[in-house]
Amino acid sequence: MGWLKKMLKKEGDEKKQKNIHGQNEKSETGKQPKVKVAKKQATENVAQKKEETKKEKKQIKQPIKKLETKTEEKNFPIASATKKKSTLTGNSIVHKVLLGPLVTEKSAISESFGKYSFVTAIWATKAQVKRAILDLYGEKATAVNIMNIDGRQLNFKRKPGRRSDYKKAIVTLKKGASINIHAGV
Repeated sequence: MGWLKKMLKKEGDEKKQKNIHGQNEKSETGKQPKVKVAKKQATENVAQKKEETKKEKKQIKQPIKKLETKTEEKNFPIASATKKKSTLTGNSIVHKVLLGPLVTEKSAISESFGKYSFVTAIWATKAQVKRAILDLYGEKATAVNIMNIDGRQLNFKRKPGRRSDYKKAIVTLKKGASINIHAGV
């Protein structure tokens, strides 16, 4: 087996020398090596992508023709009377300030007098709550009362625990104004 190893070693050395001098551009079967084919395909793909981006840039630079369409305004008396104008903007923090309506028996009774209860963020102020009501429901609040509610101490599987603290806001609207607090929040 010694003579076989020597022969294989000589063949390996000859191939290395040919590759170093650039004589072995094609393999023994007459085809190009897979590495070179892959490199050519990659360069072709890059060239195609560059051409596509140039075409897209040219299309973007062309002026866009505005379509002139006539819009008819239809007045629906029922929809216009019930729909409130909302001033909600994209950068508004309404849903961060108002976490949800506070649904209790007492809050349900006070809704008939124009007072609505909400659970708010701990950091929310009266002015922020007032602005959030205006943005979300389109109604201006005449007064906002805020209370910090401490969480109750309870036992969880015989271990003492505590519910989370929260902030409650009672919003008073002017007489005759009403909002549907269960729809927006």
